[in-house]
Amino acid sequence: MKHSFLIMLAFMSVFVSSASSCNKEDYTPNTENNTPMANGKIKITVGSKTFTATLLDNNSAKAFKEMLPMTINMIELNNNEKYYDLPNSLPTNSSNPQTIKNGDLMLYGSKTLVLFYKTFSTSYSYTRLGKIDDVTGLTTALGSGNVTVTFEVE
Repeated sequence: MKHSFLIMLAFMSVFVSSASSCNKEDYTPNTENNTPMANGKIKITVGSKTFTATLLDNNSAKAFKEMLPMTINMIELNNNEKYYDLPNSLPTNSSNPQTIKNGDLMLYGSKTLVLFYKTFSTSYSYTRLGKIDDVTGLTTALGSGNVTVTFEVE
């Protein structure tokens, strides 16, 4: 009895490990979120500094664009991002980007708008909304604390 239990346990562990292994050929990356939106340029103003960003062609970014213009108080988090909880949920299509880049504009969950100002690796999933076109001066403009940011269609 003990012997058959061990054989069954060994068989199940081999089966589970082979079923959960990932074949790179089976992986299809989500490319929907990487195409720029036609007429998807927005202005992001922080203090006296204005940045241009390009929204991506996805339902989340389109819904975000419909909310503009908006001026919000974004909260500092982890010395690499500012976030704001939107009043309404947006559509999501989240995935793990592996690397967050300086200037990425993303949605965490369905309501948290996040503007990143440093590049780093992540294990979290986000829905991509867009990216600041030229991040020169972004870190300085956002500073180290909470900040008022205006988003508007260009």
